Amino acid sequence: MTKAIFQTESSGFESGPIEELRSNHPEVTFKLFEPIAGPVQHVATVEVDRLVEFVSSAKDTGFAMFVDLCGVDYLRRDPRFEVVITLLSIDPPERLRIEVPVPAAAPVLPSISGIFAGANFYERETFDLFGIEFSDHPDLTRILLPDDWEGHPLRKDYSVGSVPVQFKEAYKTT
Repeated sequence: MTKAIFQTESSGFESGPIEELRSNHPEVTFKLFEPIAGPVQHVATVEVDRLVEFVSSAKDTGFAMFVDLCGVDYLRRDPRFEVVITLLSIDPPERLRIEVPVPAAAPVLPSISGIFAGANFYERETFDLFGIEFSDHPDLTRILLPDDWEGHPLRKDYSVGSVPVQFKEAYKTT
């Protein structure tokens, strides 16, 4: 069985928007991820307080397309949560994955919906399912679950008990 490869040396970073980001943000850790199938991805690990500055800089250097934002819960790791943002550069074609470690004690990071409007609903989904808050978000409310729902179902410590489902006319009395 083959596996994906991470590289931390400078190979793959010689030119383009990634090199510009690396030189402008020496505090950010960069890696090169080569999956078994699919395109190579540049991975940047960014601290919470640097996120907006870094994402804005990434957009300015050519990563103008927002692809995805999601949450991850590593229950026994510190920091427990991680938010993963994927950006794309069309010319040259490059993919940037931004990983932001988020502590469980204060699961809050700044919203990037002011930079990429498409992040709005992804941030709401991450808030709804993981309980990670996005400060300065224009409307951080639940998007998938009812407003009175308690908890965040994609957290690994969330109870997996059953929720009763009622089907219309399932037990019709005659």
